[in-house]
Amino acid sequence: MTLEFSTKARTLAALMGVVTSARIAPVSFFSVAQWQSDRVTCLQDIEKDLGLGPWIVRSSCVREDGESASNAGAFLSVSNVILADIEAAVEQVIASYGDPEATDEVLIQPMLVDVLRAGVAFSHDPNTCAPYRVINWSDGSDTAAVTGGEGGRVWQQSPGFSPEALEHPVGLTPVIMLLDELIDLFGDLPVDCEFAVTREGADEVLWLLQARPLVLIENPEPDSIQIERLSRIEKKIARGMQSHPFVMGKRTVYGVMPDWNPAEIVGIRPKPLALSLYRELITDTIWAYQRHNYGYRNLRSFPLMPHFHGLPYIDVRLSFNSFIPADLSDNLAGRLVDHYIDRLLAEPTLHDKVEFEIVFSCYTLDLPKRMQRLAEVGFSEQEREAIADSLRKLTNRIVDPQKGLWRSDAAKIDILNTRRTALRASDADPLERIYWLLEDAKRYGTLPFAGLARAGFVAVQLLKSLVAVGVLSDVDYDGFLGSISTVSGQLARDRAILDKSTFLSQYGHLRPGTYDILSPRYDEAPESYFDWNQRPQAPEPVKPFALTLPQMREIVSLLEAHGLQPNPVGLFDFMQAGIELRELAKFHFTRNLSDALALITEIGEQYGISRDDLAYCNIDVFKELHVAATDAKDVLLRTIDHGKARYAETRKTSLPPVIVKPDDVWGFEWPITDPNFITQKWITAPIVDCNARDRLSGAIVCIPNADPGFDWLFSYPIAGLITAWGGVNSHMAIRAGELGIPAVIGAGEVLYQRWCSAKRLHLDCAGRRVEVLE
Repeated sequence: MTLEFSTKARTLAALMGVVTSARIAPVSFFSVAQWQSDRVTCLQDIEKDLGLGPWIVRSSCVREDGESASNAGAFLSVSNVILADIEAAVEQVIASYGDPEATDEVLIQPMLVDVLRAGVAFSHDPNTCAPYRVINWSDGSDTAAVTGGEGGRVWQQSPGFSPEALEHPVGLTPVIMLLDELIDLFGDLPVDCEFAVTREGADEVLWLLQARPLVLIENPEPDSIQIERLSRIEKKIARGMQSHPFVMGKRTVYGVMPDWNPAEIVGIRPKPLALSLYRELITDTIWAYQRHNYGYRNLRSFPLMPHFHGLPYIDVRLSFNSFIPADLSDNLAGRLVDHYIDRLLAEPTLHDKVEFEIVFSCYTLDLPKRMQRLAEVGFSEQEREAIADSLRKLTNRIVDPQKGLWRSDAAKIDILNTRRTALRASDADPLERIYWLLEDAKRYGTLPFAGLARAGFVAVQLLKSLVAVGVLSDVDYDGFLGSISTVSGQLARDRAILDKSTFLSQYGHLRPGTYDILSPRYDEAPESYFDWNQRPQAPEPVKPFALTLPQMREIVSLLEAHGLQPNPVGLFDFMQAGIELRELAKFHFTRNLSDALALITEIGEQYGISRDDLAYCNIDVFKELHVAATDAKDVLLRTIDHGKARYAETRKTSLPPVIVKPDDVWGFEWPITDPNFITQKWITAPIVDCNARDRLSGAIVCIPNADPGFDWLFSYPIAGLITAWGGVNSHMAIRAGELGIPAVIGAGEVLYQRWCSAKRLHLDCAGRRVEVLE
C-alpha cells in the first residue's frame, strides 16, 4: 500500500494503524469552515475523540507540508490547552493563517507526558539532497525545542548499514527504522518527520508527531550510488589506517583541522582547482620537506592531505610523526605517536589544537610540567629526559639568533619578489608565467612560509610558557602581541591614510578565498570590500613592549636552568620576528598565487571559459599545457567536465570532522558546536543587524535565533543569514534552504558575536567556512 501526503492532520490520520515502528497520539481535526459554522459540534468531537485535556492545538493549513514548500513553523501551535481555553486556542491558530481558506484545518491531540527527547528526522540531507538519514534532537520535555531553533544534537547516517549495525547515541535506532518505514509507505518519496520519545515504565516509546514530504532543491540520487561511494571511502580509510614500514604509530586518525587545517584554508568542500593548488603548493611535498629541514623526522614524499571524493583531511599520524625530533629513537617515536593519537581519541574536540594541547613539538619553559602526563601513561623518567633533550636541541637550532633557519627563510621572500617582478616584465606567455609563478611560490614562498610558520608556532608556545611559569601575566601576553606589527595591522593603518589607487597597488592581490578563483581580488571588486566614500579612522599606534628588570632577571635564570641558548633580548626578538614573518611570508607568496589565478582567468576568457567553469580544473592541466603542444581549449573543457562530475559527488558526501574508524563514514554525530551551513552557496557581503531595515538588501543579516517571527526578513533581498542558535531543521534553516539563501544556523554564542561584530564577511556554505574581511 502506497500512501499520499495530505494536510498534517489527514496524513497522521492515514498513518494511524499503519505505522508499526512508532505510535501516533489520537487525533481530532476539523476545517475552518466547520469551526465557523458549528463550533459546538467541533468542541464536542474533541472531548469525544480525545477525552479530557490538556491538549495541543496545532496548525493543519493547506499551505504547509506541501510538495513544493513546507512553510515550516509559519503557523501557530498552542500547547497545554485545557477545556476552558480551547476556543481561544483554536481562534489563535486560525488567526495565524492570515486569510484562511475554508479547507484549512485545525488539529488537536493530547499532550504527551514524560517526554525524554524530541526532534526531527530527514530521509535525505536537505543541503546536499544525498540519501543520508539526518536526525536532529534535543533532550528534555520540550517537543518544539528543535523546530523552534534551540539547536540540539545531530546524527547523520547513510542507508548503507542496517540501523542496528551502528552505535547510535541515546537509542536512535527506532527513529531510523521509522524513517525507513515512512519512505516505504510513501513510495520512496523523501520524507521529513517530527518525533518524541516518552518513558513508559522501564521502556521508551517512540511517537510520530508529524510526517510531510521533504522539499529538496534537486532530485535525490538513488541510495545505491551513495552506498557505492561510501564503500570506496571506507576501503580507502581502512587501508590508510594500517601500519606502514616508514611511519611510526599503529594507526591513524583523519581530521579537517589539525596541522595545515584544510577546513580553515580551503574549506570542507573546495572546488577542484583550489584543492589541487593547496596540494601543489603545500600539502603534497613542501610541508614535509621544510619540517625535516627544521630538525623533525623525515616524512618527505608522504602527502599530508588525502581527500575522500574531494573532501580534504589531514592524516594525523603523518602530522604527529612530523612533530617528533629526527634524533629520537624509532621505539620512543612510535610510542609518542600512539600516545598522541590516544589523547586525540579521548578528547576529539582538541583536533584543532593538537600542537598546543597534544604534541610536544618544541622545548618550552613549562615543558617538564606538561610532560608529567607522559609519566602517567608509562613513559619512564629516562625516556622523558630523552624527549626533552631532543626538543631542547631542536628548539635551540630554530631560535638561534645568527644561524636559525628562519633568517634564511625570511631572505627568500626577497628573492620571490625580485623574480616575480622580472617575470611580470618579461614577454613570457600566460602559461609560462603561471608555471613559474607557482614554481617560485613553492621554492621561495611556501617553503620558507612553512619554516616561518614553524618558527611562529614555536614563538607563540614559548610566549605562552612564560605566562604558564608566572614570568608574564595575561596582560603582558596581550601587550606583547599588541606590540607586534603584522601585515594585517599595516593594512588597517594604510587603509586610513592611502588613496584608493595606492592602497590597491599594495593590497589588491588579496582575496577572501586565497586559493579560490571565484573569490574576487581586492583590486577586481574594490567596491565589494571597502567603502571608498569615507576613510576609516586610523588604528591606535603600536605600543612598544618592555620587560621590567625583575622579569629580565627571572628570564635569564630560567633560560640558563632549561639550557635554552638565547638571552632575553634574543628570545623576544625571535618571538616577535617569528610571528611577524609568518604573516609577511603568507602575504608575499599569495601574491604569486593570486597572479597565477588572474592569468588562469585570462586564459579562460581567451577560450570563452568562465571563472565558474575554471574552478573545476586541476592545476596539473596548466602545467601540462605549458610543456605540451596540444589543443588547449579541448584539454581544458575535458578537465572541467571531469572536475564537475567529481565535485557533484563531493557535494553529496558528508563525513565527520574527525574520522577515527572506517565505520565512521556510514554514521556519525556532528559536534555540538559545529554550525549548520545551509545551501552550498557562497556570498561576500556586509553584516547588518536585523533591525537595520534600510540596509538589509544585499546584506548578511544577523538574528539571535531561528524564530518564525523573523519571516519578514525574506521579503527583503537579503544575501545571507546568521543565527546564534538554531538546528539543522529549525524554521530558519528550512526557509533558507527552500529559498536558496546561504545561511549559518546555530553558530553558537562565541562565533555569533565574532561574526556579527564584523563589517563584512565571506560566507562559504559548501566549504563550511566563514571569513571576516573587515
